[in-house]
Amino acid sequence: MKKTIIILSCILSLTTIHSCSDYLEPENYSSVAEAQQFDSVSDTFTALVGVYSQLAGDDGYGQRLALIYPHSSDDFRTSGDYNCNDRRGLATFGACPTNTELNKPFLKLYSGIERANLCIKNIPLSPVYKTGSDADKKLMDRYLGEALTLRAQFYYELIRNWGDVPFQDKPSADYDNLYLAKTDRDVIYERMIADLAQAANLVPWRSEGSTTNARISKGFVKGLRARIALARAGYSLRRNPQQMVQGTNPQTYYQIALDECKDIMNHTGEHSLNPSYEQVFKALHSNSQDTTNEIIFCVGAFGGNARTDSKIGYYNGLKHDDNSNWKGGGGINALPTYFYEFSKYDLRRDMNVGIFKVNNSNQAEIVNAISFTDSKYRKSWTNVTGPSQNLAVDWPLLRFSDVLLMFAEADNELHGAPSSDAINAVKAVRNRAYAGNLGQVGTIPTDKTGFFNYIVQERLLELGAEGIRKYDLIRWNLLDAKITETRQKLTAFANGTGQYANVPLNLYFKKSVYDPTKTAQQNINDIDIFFTGGDKSQVFYLPSQDATPAGYTKIAWRAAVLPTYISDPVKGFAQYFQPNKRELLPIYSDIIMSNYNLTQDYGY
Repeated sequence: MKKTIIILSCILSLTTIHSCSDYLEPENYSSVAEAQQFDSVSDTFTALVGVYSQLAGDDGYGQRLALIYPHSSDDFRTSGDYNCNDRRGLATFGACPTNTELNKPFLKLYSGIERANLCIKNIPLSPVYKTGSDADKKLMDRYLGEALTLRAQFYYELIRNWGDVPFQDKPSADYDNLYLAKTDRDVIYERMIADLAQAANLVPWRSEGSTTNARISKGFVKGLRARIALARAGYSLRRNPQQMVQGTNPQTYYQIALDECKDIMNHTGEHSLNPSYEQVFKALHSNSQDTTNEIIFCVGAFGGNARTDSKIGYYNGLKHDDNSNWKGGGGINALPTYFYEFSKYDLRRDMNVGIFKVNNSNQAEIVNAISFTDSKYRKSWTNVTGPSQNLAVDWPLLRFSDVLLMFAEADNELHGAPSSDAINAVKAVRNRAYAGNLGQVGTIPTDKTGFFNYIVQERLLELGAEGIRKYDLIRWNLLDAKITETRQKLTAFANGTGQYANVPLNLYFKKSVYDPTKTAQQNINDIDIFFTGGDKSQVFYLPSQDATPAGYTKIAWRAAVLPTYISDPVKGFAQYFQPNKRELLPIYSDIIMSNYNLTQDYGY
C-alpha cells in the first residue's frame, strides 16, 4: 500500500493544530504517486483493500464500534463499575470528552473516509477506462461502487454516534482549508443515499460477483441504503434547538427503505433466512458462509493482531474462566429482564442470553442473574484455545432477517397499517424462532400502532447483541422511555412483582460437562437444575424452594438484583442518561482542540 493511501486530514491528527502544514505539504507533491496507485486493476484493488481494512481491528468493528459503543439499552450493558473515562462511561451514558475510548474509532472512521475518497476520485480518472478490456472496466466500476458504499458506512457510523460531523467528499490534499466545521447530518445522509443508488448499479449481486459475505455485494448496498433511509426518516438529537426531532419528509425515505428491501427479498437465490438461527452465528466463528447467505455482509477478521482481527468472543460472549480450555468472554452482560422478554419456546433466548459459564474444569455452571452474557459469540466455538484474545470471529453488519423487519416497518409507515407482505415478513422471522412450536408464535397485530410496537419488540429479540438496539431506539425516539421502563422492570424483577411474580428467587444446580458441539438449548438442558415438577423448561418461571437440596449448589437468581444494580451512581443501569443530550457521544477533547471550527455541542 503506497504512502498516499494512508493520508489523514488534519482533523484526525493526534497532534496540535500547528502540525497541519506538515500534513498538507507531502500531500501536495504526492499527486503523481496518487494517480499511479490507480493505473491498473490490481493496484486499484490494493487501494480498495486499504479502505476495507478500516472496518476491522480494535478501533473498528473488531471491538469498540461493535461491542462498546452500542450499549446500553433494554438488552445489554457493559460489565464493571462506572468511570467517565473508560468503556463503562460510554455504557452508562456518562462519558467525559477526555475518555480515550472516543478517540481512535473517530479517527479510524475518517481514515476510512480518506482512503475511500482517494478511490472515488481516482478510479474514474484511471487510464484503465481508456486502454483496458471491458472486463477490466467492469471491475473498476465495481471497485468504485464498493468505495462509495464503504464511505457511506463510515459516515453512517459517525452520525449515529456523534450527530453532525465534518464532511469530506474528496481527498484531504484537494482542500485549501482542512479546518472543517460540522455539516448537518441530513446533508450527509442525502449524499450517501444518492451515492448508494449509484453504487447499486456498479456492484454485482453475490452470485454474479462470486462474492463472499466479507465483501460488499449489491445486497449490502441496498440494505445499507434502506438502513440510512430509515435513520433519515427517524428521530435524532439536533444541535439547534438541542432536542430529538424527526427528519423531514419521512415518507420519502420510508419508500426508499421499502423499495430496497423488497428488491433484496425478491432475489431469494442471493440471500434468505437460514433455517437455523444458531448456525448463522456459528459460521461467523469460522469465517465461513452460512448455508443460505443470510449474513449479507460481515467485517472479516484475520491476522491475530489489533489492526485487522477481532476480540469478538473474547471481550464479549459466553464467559470462560481463565483456567478453562478457553479463556475469555463476559465483558458484556445481558440484563436479567432481557432473558424474560423471550418465551420459553423461543429458540433465540438461549443464543442471545448466556445464563451459564464454563468454569476452570470445563464444566457448565449457572451464573447469577446479573452475570448473564451475550451468548451468540463463544470462544469455544472457534479453534483457538488458551489466553489468545484475537479470535478471527467476523462481525455481522447486515442479515437478511434485518431486511425483512426493515421492510415490514417501512410498509407499515407508508400504508397506515401492515400489508399482508409485511405481516408475512415478520411471520417468517417468528416462525424460525419457534421452529417445532409454531403454535406458540402468537398473533401479529394488523393495526399501525400495534404492528409498530410488535416490530419494536421483534427487533429486540431477533437482533440482540448485534450492536443495533440502542440506535433503533434513538431513531424511534424511544430510548428515554425504554430506559425508564427497563428500570421499572428491574425493580419489579428484584421485588418479584408483576410479570416477575413467579420468577424464582434462587436456583439450585449441579455442574455438567460443557460440550461446545451441542446446541445452545442442549447446553442448558444438560445442566441439572433442581425442579420438582414434570416440565423442566418451567424451572425459570416458577418459584423455588428455600432450602438447598442435597448435592446441589445455590445460585442467586432474582435475589441477585439489588437496588445498587438499578440506581447506584457507580453500578447503576444507564445511570447518566439524559434525554435530549446523551443520545450522542462527545467528541474527544483533543480532536476538538485540533480544529478551531469544530464544536462540542449537546451540553458536553
